[in-house]
Amino acid sequence: MKRPVLPLYTQILIGMLAGAAVGLTFGKTAAPIGEFGKVVIQLIKALATPLLFLAIVDAISRADIRLKSGGRMLGISAVNGLIAVAIGLGISNFLQPGKYLHLADPIKPGSTNVIPEVGKIEFIKVLTGYIPENIFAPFMANSVVGVIGLAILFGLAARRLSAGGKAEAEAASAVQNGAAALLRLNETAIHWVVKMVPFAVFAVVAKTLGENGLAPLKGLGVYLGVCLMGLFIQVTITYQLWIFLATKMTLGRFWRGIRDPLIYAAGASSSLATLPVTLKSLKAMGVSDKSSRLACCVGTNFNNDGILLYEAVAVLFVAQFHGIDLNLSQQLFIAFNCVLAGIGIAGIPEAGLISLALVLTTTGLPTEILPLLLSVDWILSRARAMTNVTSDAVVSLVLDAKSRG
Repeated sequence: MKRPVLPLYTQILIGMLAGAAVGLTFGKTAAPIGEFGKVVIQLIKALATPLLFLAIVDAISRADIRLKSGGRMLGISAVNGLIAVAIGLGISNFLQPGKYLHLADPIKPGSTNVIPEVGKIEFIKVLTGYIPENIFAPFMANSVVGVIGLAILFGLAARRLSAGGKAEAEAASAVQNGAAALLRLNETAIHWVVKMVPFAVFAVVAKTLGENGLAPLKGLGVYLGVCLMGLFIQVTITYQLWIFLATKMTLGRFWRGIRDPLIYAAGASSSLATLPVTLKSLKAMGVSDKSSRLACCVGTNFNNDGILLYEAVAVLFVAQFHGIDLNLSQQLFIAFNCVLAGIGIAGIPEAGLISLALVLTTTGLPTEILPLLLSVDWILSRARAMTNVTSDAVVSLVLDAKSRG
């Protein structure tokens, strides 16, 4: 008889409690345990870049999208994504959550963890700097823009090949199948790393509480509250306005209709794993298969508002904690990278944490604090998944309403 496996969030909670007990009991002698958390983050960063590349190549090369419907879907997704990032940046600038986190041993200039200087950003110069000298450079540098550019190029090339003769079509099929196989391989590796997250949480919490006592809990609580507040605003205002203004469906019917997908997303912590339930619920709500599949299957690569908002809050949290004052142009540049990192990210548990590691690396902000954020990410992961599922459903409804005239 197969032994039942505890859900990931339960494992993380156990790891957090065990880490707290060890840290408070052994004090600073528990600090070396925290190195394991850094190892997990390094593994996530190593796997995140190829994951992003393969997911986009697979989506573009296989997607069957009509120009008008696809453009409309991208437009709605872009509006939602920009609003999500704006909400994240807005509430983070107003509430300054990073200033509430206090550690007994802060990072100081001249130590091994030197905070990189964030200078004036020139957009044209930065964008031209992302053009790679060779196809391996973006992967070695974890450059989100460069990786996405190559992925789009290869995906479009595969589509073009598939429209050619027999030999070209066979070559395109080989590329598509190869990309899909490598994507599954990468996702399997990511799943293995995710299974290590509870141990990483144990290690980080033991180190943090051992060195700082209970002081960091206030800062983490504020960070968690600001993230959840932003997601709540996105769902209850942005999405409900779409339903109210662009469809004929009542809000009551909408929320009753997506109740099951939301509950499932809260448990699975993945919008992709919730996809079958989402499609079934949308069909029961009278949404056409064409609209729901376009928004939920193809559009799932773009409907990542939960991840975008979370990244905006988390990046400013990291900057505020380290005392890095970001001006408007720098924040817009970070927002740009958040959007790029969110494109094509697989709907797997902790996907937001994976893309956050990419954004921090690309924008040159410190990643040392990232393992500490793992301790509350099991809550945020579910909130992000529920937000993304709601986004999929809203885009489906709006597309369907537009197609019916």
